[in-house]
Amino acid sequence: MGSLRNKIDHFRGMMSNTKYPDSGVTPLSAAEVRDALLVINSPDVPISVRGSFRSDAALLLAEWRVWEPAWGSSRSSKQLERKFHVWMRLDPMRHEVQSIDEQWKVTWVGDPPKFAVSREHGRGQIFEVSWRGRYERGPDGRRRKVETFRFDTRLMKNPLRDAVLAAGWTWRGVGKNEW
Repeated sequence: MGSLRNKIDHFRGMMSNTKYPDSGVTPLSAAEVRDALLVINSPDVPISVRGSFRSDAALLLAEWRVWEPAWGSSRSSKQLERKFHVWMRLDPMRHEVQSIDEQWKVTWVGDPPKFAVSREHGRGQIFEVSWRGRYERGPDGRRRKVETFRFDTRLMKNPLRDAVLAAGWTWRGVGKNEW
């Protein structure tokens, strides 16, 4: 029965955002996994990881706030503010971290931005890539496109997931109805 359960979990993992640690990795304690996630805070990573404000020590929050570059003329200039969260719940019995994403987008108008013209909110497993670029002349004199801005949810989620897997735990992305 145990092997059937593992096969079912493996199949569900292939169909969702679940990743398993390499075989042979000894699972660390919940406190060590929590510490490994909190250590991710550094100048090299554009996120901040902290314990939740609730009393539950097994709940962590990773947050990324981004302002996209403004576009348009100065009076009608628009700028998109993004706030992206990854909530992580540690389950020591299953050696598993369950995660759910949450994102807010607010479009501001003006220079400086002061009036919100649209708002969006999403929750679940979110994958999004947004980038901006401009054309400029390269050293060879040819026009080329140069990236000026990038927002990629993988830049935030991959370091979190990798820390969990290195600790010997499973990373399970859950839907909004499962949280």
